[in-house]
Amino acid sequence: MVTLVIDNKTVCVPEGTSILDAARTASIDIPTLCYLKDLNEIGACRICMVEIEGQDTLVAACDNEVHEGMVIHTNSQKVRMTRRVNLQLLLSQHEVNCVKCTRSGNCKLQKLANDYNLLGAPYQKKLRPAPVDYSAPILRFENRCVKCMRCVQVCDKVQGVHIWDLVGTGSRTTVGTAKADSLSQSLCTYCGQCVTHCPVGALEERDDTDHVYRMLADPTLTTVVQVAPAVRAAWTEYFALSSGQAAPGVLASALRELGFDYVFDTNFSADLTIMEEGSEFIERFTHKDAYSWPMFTSCCPGWVRFLKGQFPDYTDNLSTAKSPQQMFGALAKSYFAEKIGVDPKRIFVVSIMPCTAKKSEEALPTMRTVSDDPDVDVVLTTREIVRMFRGEQINPATMEETPFDSPLGTGTGAAVIFGASGGVMDAALRSAYYLVTGSNPDPDAFSAIRGVKGWKEATFTIPKVGDLSVAVVSGLSNARQLMTDLEEGRVHYDFVEVMACPGGCAGGGGQPIHDGTEMAEARGNVLWNIDKKSPVRFSHENPEIQTLYREYLRAPLSGRSHHLLHTDHEGWKMPNQK
Repeated sequence: MVTLVIDNKTVCVPEGTSILDAARTASIDIPTLCYLKDLNEIGACRICMVEIEGQDTLVAACDNEVHEGMVIHTNSQKVRMTRRVNLQLLLSQHEVNCVKCTRSGNCKLQKLANDYNLLGAPYQKKLRPAPVDYSAPILRFENRCVKCMRCVQVCDKVQGVHIWDLVGTGSRTTVGTAKADSLSQSLCTYCGQCVTHCPVGALEERDDTDHVYRMLADPTLTTVVQVAPAVRAAWTEYFALSSGQAAPGVLASALRELGFDYVFDTNFSADLTIMEEGSEFIERFTHKDAYSWPMFTSCCPGWVRFLKGQFPDYTDNLSTAKSPQQMFGALAKSYFAEKIGVDPKRIFVVSIMPCTAKKSEEALPTMRTVSDDPDVDVVLTTREIVRMFRGEQINPATMEETPFDSPLGTGTGAAVIFGASGGVMDAALRSAYYLVTGSNPDPDAFSAIRGVKGWKEATFTIPKVGDLSVAVVSGLSNARQLMTDLEEGRVHYDFVEVMACPGGCAGGGGQPIHDGTEMAEARGNVLWNIDKKSPVRFSHENPEIQTLYREYLRAPLSGRSHHLLHTDHEGWKMPNQK
């Protein structure tokens, strides 16, 4: 142990502890900007400078270790002035136009500038023109970048995709796509983890709210909106609502207040995905020689882009089932359009998703099923829909619950858990067991693959089928290791769930940002608890799913099911594919 003094407090911490962590054990706050624990501890921003008695120069608290007998001052005049100067230098290269930035009010640089009373502009700015690539679902605003390196470290260490890097030299050094001319020409998966870990507004999702406003104002259109499972576990974080006030019915009411004609729950099409994907797995498993193994889930577009870009030879291993988002859109413009007697071309489908990659998925040429129109017209993130609520002065705290519309609005507990890592696999195994045996398993029989651990594996026995070896992976660095191990024969599985974002959709790139705090586990637990309390916990027992097959689809994997609910992953290419 090491004993030292910080701001006149005696502190005892383990050897190797950083000054920053030592201060925090004593409830002493040292401001940071670039710092992310265990990920970005490089002292790039120089905001966490502290003074050590006996040393002439200040040091960064985040990347300097404590030593026995140190006497440290975190708030001396020298420290305060140095921090102010460093902040002023950062602001001199920063586009300070907070009214145009989506991170205003939730920006670390903005808070620090206010905390240190930096309201003027002591240095003349010379910001160079920086065009923005609006063709990608993630936008980078170069003149907002503070070169903190967070995006680089997250992309490298957490996701293992290596899109962002320092480019240029000298005063022109910035962060960019070193291996491509633009983000849209790179192998970016659009997972959005760089967005949620940026401390400012240098990275954000493409804002598609104006398009939705225009369509809502068009009286000739029937506007339809769907809400993903993980959204319900996160959207209320902006409103400080209690768990009771955060019920999905309140969200449904808020969307109706916004002007949507029909409000549906993506849980319905999550149940549908299970029916199709579970049936597909059983079909493949019982005709094993005809297929490549293992079978991969395909509901995460970030993962699909990663596989096609990094391991294209395994594309055929993906389930052909569309994601719940796309299945819903296809049915909204076919089955539902027939139900209400509306031309599919006059139906406008909006998705509320926890994900930025969903914006790229809806634009794929293989996701145009009915009348050659997109299955889904616009995808909004959780952050975007909250901005719309605020802009329209919609206060969910004052609203009563209303139910989702029918017949595409009923979901089960098995559908809710799609938003948590392991949920897709858990739900699929529940129904696969039934499809083979004709009886339900214990709904908690597959709990071994739950939780936020990045790589989980288990073997389950299904009567008449045998032992199934399964794996659940979240985070693309783990996915890369999985694929490498599969290629080299170190692991063997039958069925694998992969989610691009750590912890699954609950930690998606479109979710609310809490700087430096990971929320995937807490949000995922909300979803698991909803499942546990649900009266129906099996996708095949969803009464609206049963009606859909009886009236329209006939059976899983039928001809109409294949046309509407399945896709060809070879029907589009990544930038590195010819």
